[in-house]
Amino acid sequence: MTTTQPARSPLGFLPPREHLRLGQIATVLDVVIPVYNEESDLEPCVRRLHDHLSRTFPYGFRITIADNASTDRTPEISAKLDDAIREVASVRLEEKGRGRALRTVWSLSDAPVLAYMDVDLSTDLNALLPLVAPLISGHSDLAIGSRLARSSRVVRGPKREFISRTYNLILRGSLAARFSDAQCGFKAVRGDVAERLLPMVEDSGWFFDTEMLVLAERAGLRIHEVPVDWVDDPDSTVHIVRTATEDLKGVWRVGRALATGALPLDRLARPFGDDPRDRELSGVPGGLARQIMGFCAVGALSTLLYLGLYSLFRLGVGPQTANAAALLLSAVGNTAANRRLTFGVRGRDRVVRHQAQGLVVFGIGLALTSGSLAALDAATGDPAHGTEMAVLVAANLAATLLRFLLFRSWVFTEREPAAVSPPRPTASRPRPTAVPNDTRRSAR
Repeated sequence: MTTTQPARSPLGFLPPREHLRLGQIATVLDVVIPVYNEESDLEPCVRRLHDHLSRTFPYGFRITIADNASTDRTPEISAKLDDAIREVASVRLEEKGRGRALRTVWSLSDAPVLAYMDVDLSTDLNALLPLVAPLISGHSDLAIGSRLARSSRVVRGPKREFISRTYNLILRGSLAARFSDAQCGFKAVRGDVAERLLPMVEDSGWFFDTEMLVLAERAGLRIHEVPVDWVDDPDSTVHIVRTATEDLKGVWRVGRALATGALPLDRLARPFGDDPRDRELSGVPGGLARQIMGFCAVGALSTLLYLGLYSLFRLGVGPQTANAAALLLSAVGNTAANRRLTFGVRGRDRVVRHQAQGLVVFGIGLALTSGSLAALDAATGDPAHGTEMAVLVAANLAATLLRFLLFRSWVFTEREPAAVSPPRPTASRPRPTAVPNDTRRSAR
């Protein structure tokens, strides 16, 4: 069956975050409940959630049941709830996978704020409005409930507590994740962000959440964390060992993709300065502050590498030879690191040219440092090693400033300026007329 795809916005920076124009939007929030063989819990969950939203949520909402190929009475119950409650819709998928369900429903939804929660409602629903409020206001791009925040109140067994904390330590150590709880089934994302982010998330199972958060964080999107009250469901059907194995495979895959620059994260970037006052400033290049911070971090590390190599080479050769070899090796690493981390250039396109230009910049730095060593040698005859190091540090500071200016104005200026996408329309996005392998009952 033919599927009509939603209109795509031009790739480039995401527009600056803005407060949603709520008066022009019928359905502000779409809460998805992914289910698989949940005939016992589904109806109580949906009715309780609907009652809570009706009493506390001040805007239009929809609850979407995403049935992941259930084989029990779940489809029948979903259809009954769809018919009985105006704000409830149901979607049937013929393949399992929580990530697949979320991607499908979120991609079809016309709501500007998209959320999901587990059917067992382990998370206290009073956290739902604080979860989505930063997305409505324009403050944040994604929001997650955290069971590991200090003010969270959690009731669960030691086994699950240990697994959860261990998994988050793995994420911090391997993917440098800064969010505190990847797997809590209580998350939300702005619709304009989801439109760009979801096609980049490969996983269709339990690792979907983690992959989405890691990519969003690496792209510089803002993730808001909400402390939650959470009570473990003792009847959970999650297979812990299989899920953990798949998660570790996902960590390896995403880590490798990030290391090789295979992901076009620039499609998720926001322009520097969401405050309108920032956009009114003239003569200030976008992203300057972030580039300076990245360059300083890379420069500090490459300086330590340079000094270590110089001290090592100085054991066997003279100061000029040691300086040239140490500077050459550290310059290659410095150019590669600044190319990706400071100026956001990913992939292999023009990498050789950038390194060649970096070597020209290296030559200028070599002239400064070699000239400083020559002047020191002429002045003292046989300077102490400590004096050599002090002179080299001073010369490298001057070379570093010049290197940044040349990198910014000459080496990494070939990137085409990214087209800024127009603001997300306040009206509904076009939605597909049909989806393969599923039947959707639109909320009335």
